[in-house]
Amino acid sequence: MAGTSGWASADEQREVSFADFTDELVVLPDTTTDDTDAGWGERSASNDDRLLADRPPHWD
Repeated sequence: MAGTSGWASADEQREVSFADFTDELVVLPDTTTDDTDAGWGERSASNDDRLLADRPPHWD
């Protein structure tokens, strides 16, 4: 039993539940600032107005 102690076996048998922390635990964010328009130096405004103005006349 060289190198083992009573503490190691007690820790190995201890059950740790992360169920209470799953809502708070964030390992990696869903998006980073580089994934946004602002991260690329672009405006975050919608493009819808320009697209509606540029639509072909036969779409009316």
